[in-house]
Amino acid sequence: MSDRLKALADAGVSIWLDDLSRERIETGNLAAMVDQRSVVGVTTNPTIFAGAIADGERYDAQVRGLVADGADVARTIFELTTEDVRNACDILGQVAAATEHDGRVSIEVEPALARDTDGTIASARALWAAVDRPNALIKIPATAEGLPAITAAISEGISVNVTLIFSTDRYREVMEAYLLGLERARAAGKDVSEIRSVASFFVSRVDTEIDNRLEKIGSDDALALRGKAAVANARLAYAAFQEAFAGPRWESLAADGAHAQRPLWASTGVKNPDYPDTLYVTDLVVADTVNTMPEKTLDAFADHGEVSGDQVSGRGAQAQQVFDALAAVGVDLADVFTVLEDEGVDKFAASWDELTETVQQQLDRAAG
Repeated sequence: MSDRLKALADAGVSIWLDDLSRERIETGNLAAMVDQRSVVGVTTNPTIFAGAIADGERYDAQVRGLVADGADVARTIFELTTEDVRNACDILGQVAAATEHDGRVSIEVEPALARDTDGTIASARALWAAVDRPNALIKIPATAEGLPAITAAISEGISVNVTLIFSTDRYREVMEAYLLGLERARAAGKDVSEIRSVASFFVSRVDTEIDNRLEKIGSDDALALRGKAAVANARLAYAAFQEAFAGPRWESLAADGAHAQRPLWASTGVKNPDYPDTLYVTDLVVADTVNTMPEKTLDAFADHGEVSGDQVSGRGAQAQQVFDALAAVGVDLADVFTVLEDEGVDKFAASWDELTETVQQQLDRAAG
């Protein structure tokens, strides 16, 4: 086991792998990463599944069976992806049994439903029933339409990974949706101790968008702020997390066994080669969080990442100074977060189209 990854885990950061494939499952690679690399969870998305299915022959037998059964592309995607997540949940079952929060595997509702509350709720129910594992998480986007779907899913006892969070304002709404869902679940007589949730706060995309704007502004003050926004944004989010999960309302739920909705740092692969390749891991070390990494980032941290204690707690005021400086040089932060959410929804929809095309090719080949 990498000493650096162990140090990260010992600091209270749960390491989740942002990748899944049937090859990882069947070759024992995923189990080895759990045993040897401190990985305690998995996140997925349509792009990950598209790559896995396009490159792997391990799906062929199931695809042939689905063709023989007359399955269309939508059903095929559903069957292939839920089987992978179900099997990954089984591999991580011991982690889930041994820890309070971890051992979780995420699967996403169809991205086309990002603006459809009722459709998202129906998709979440279907995925939860199909995976049929208590350590699954259903990914629901943090759009305005997704917020009531989050509450509905939680109220029914469905564990949720809320995705595509970019701003602290929206993050506060996500936490409110979660708390309201817990309260409704408790009122309905459900065991809230069985419900888990994480809130996926996207990191690198914030720097990419804001850095582009800073470079267009071009002043010395603006250029000096490059590479600072994403970490500051995440630190503000953590301060909001600490605020939301404290006080009488939360204490009442916690007394009945409820679990806090931990922040999950997503999109932690560094896009700018001028920045350290472990930036969004090293600078966001803090207890009670998850960092979901592509394997490239995990390997980089295992090789040369540094853990120098808590890098987040108590830094909210410093992070706010960064945001004040961004506004002062002319960055429209409200527009930044609107653009990022819209682009995030569009990118996930494009990923779904890619997955659909990939699976249709597999169906056509299997049909001869």
